[in-house]
Amino acid sequence: MPIAAEPAAGADPSSSAVPEYPAWRKGVAGVLAKTRKVDAAELGAEPEKLLNQSTYDGLDIAPLYTRRDELAEQPLPGTYPFVRGGDGTRDVHRGWFVNIRIAATDAATANRELTAGLENGASAVEIGLGAHGVPVGDLAAALDGLLFELAPLALRAGTETAEAAAAVYQVVDRYPAPDRAAIRISLGAAPLTAAFAGTEALGLAETAALAAAAGRRPETVRAITVDGTVFHDAGASDAQELGAAVAAGLEYLRVLSGEMPVAEALRQVEFRFAATDDQFATIAKFRAARRLWARVAHALGAPSEGAAPQHAVTSAAMMSRRDPWVNLLRTTLAAFGAGVGGADAVTVLPFDSALPAGELRVSASFSERMARNTQLLLLEESHLGHVHDPGAGSWYVEQYTADLAAAAWGFMQELEAAGGYRAALDSGLLGDRIGATRTRRESDIAHRRTAVTGVNEFPNLAEAPLSEAALTAGPGQRYGAAFETLRDRSDTYLAAHGTRPQALLVPLGTVAEHNVRVTFIANLLASGGIESVNPGPLADGEIAAAAQESGAKIAVLCGTDARYGTDAAGAVEQLRGAGVETVLLAGPEKAVAGIEQARRPDGFLAARIDAVTALTALLEKVGA
Repeated sequence: MPIAAEPAAGADPSSSAVPEYPAWRKGVAGVLAKTRKVDAAELGAEPEKLLNQSTYDGLDIAPLYTRRDELAEQPLPGTYPFVRGGDGTRDVHRGWFVNIRIAATDAATANRELTAGLENGASAVEIGLGAHGVPVGDLAAALDGLLFELAPLALRAGTETAEAAAAVYQVVDRYPAPDRAAIRISLGAAPLTAAFAGTEALGLAETAALAAAAGRRPETVRAITVDGTVFHDAGASDAQELGAAVAAGLEYLRVLSGEMPVAEALRQVEFRFAATDDQFATIAKFRAARRLWARVAHALGAPSEGAAPQHAVTSAAMMSRRDPWVNLLRTTLAAFGAGVGGADAVTVLPFDSALPAGELRVSASFSERMARNTQLLLLEESHLGHVHDPGAGSWYVEQYTADLAAAAWGFMQELEAAGGYRAALDSGLLGDRIGATRTRRESDIAHRRTAVTGVNEFPNLAEAPLSEAALTAGPGQRYGAAFETLRDRSDTYLAAHGTRPQALLVPLGTVAEHNVRVTFIANLLASGGIESVNPGPLADGEIAAAAQESGAKIAVLCGTDARYGTDAAGAVEQLRGAGVETVLLAGPEKAVAGIEQARRPDGFLAARIDAVTALTALLEKVGA
């Protein structure tokens, strides 16, 4: 590929690389100047940067990517640094492995689930053993009929991983297969990430011994899973999830160094990462993860062993208990991103996984089928698996991948500078850094800068209240959980009083004047479980009567700022005279700056308030 000449000093690089760019930039400046009511010259030389969005890792996402953002082309899939995929000869008719999780506690049920899954499109199996599922001694019965050379097997056994490994070895030793290396088994030992999550796991010394034994097997066995999803579920950003996972992987390699050569140690490690409904972030995450681990392998002198398998699991943190059918859309985007990003296997969590079994009156088999078919539609009808790394060459995807990899490497180096993964975990550094990101995200959701559909935006107050079992919060940090807690309080109030907490909307002026704010307030109140009572446009003398008829303790004025200047004070007086205890205004306080304090509303509901705090206070006012 020819290398373009450097632009002359002082020249705009966008002019030579993309001749149309200056015109587009001028158009952006014109629109921004109009909306901000300023002169275009005041926006600077690069006004388009005002449209940039920033991730929790501080990465800038530009509004437009062009040839001026082009990076060097990455090598083909299957070659170092494996950004485009670790397997250059993957069967394009199969694509990634469609993984199913089996958590049944008896062998017969587990085998039925395994058989049904494989017969209906699944191509990989993860089975829980011991405290996580089937008794280890019954593993052979649970796996009866599994074609090991076709469907990779992963174990989830916690402290019983060594016993589970011995049991699966007994099964495969009796299994006839001409190509033993075609049998792929993941033992799932994850002591370092389990320590972060606070769950019990096999010890490090036992894990090292397990890996040494696995390396001597004729099958393709990987003993160690670096489970990045525990960081994600605790609130980590993408770079923090990747950086912490790489740091944990390095720690494993140090432990294994006394047991085997580095190349063999690298062959004992695989990764699990969360896939979210931010499809481009997910695509970049899996591509960046391969780049990072390849860099580790290269630094250790074994670059060809840097293509560790990747298992994607759709994010548990993004799953909502309210309006859970939206989770079908979330998991579809997540599976799409993971597949396009090159994950070797993908697990889609059932859309009702944040709720107790049977909460939605649908069977477990229905939920599992929907999860499985989400991937099958992408593979069999959209043919996403037919192309290796379809995002390659996209200026946006390539830049995002490079930036995310750099940020994640920086976080890994921070953990290494603190003494390595275990030292950073023990000192609290790792938890503190992830906790800070979680706090920022929770603030964004509380202020509704980040939308969680069906939870803090477009909630459905008509959906059936949750059962007592569903009100118990599960593990991890689900997005929007604070809003769901408010909805729980509303359900409790409904059960006790026969109605939900209510607020009266007081539209001022014509429909054109108040409709936008009426819609905004109804949506805001519903996200906290408060039902809006909207009597429609009210004439000046009808406000008190509407308030008395509703019996609401809370009222919200809705109109334009100009209308507030003429009508708000009188409306406040009428509402207070009718017994309304709290009068609020939809909009900022400056809208009534000219009104004397005694005739002003008691509070203001603007676009970027802390909605959780405001709604909590309103629920308390009505006794919910």
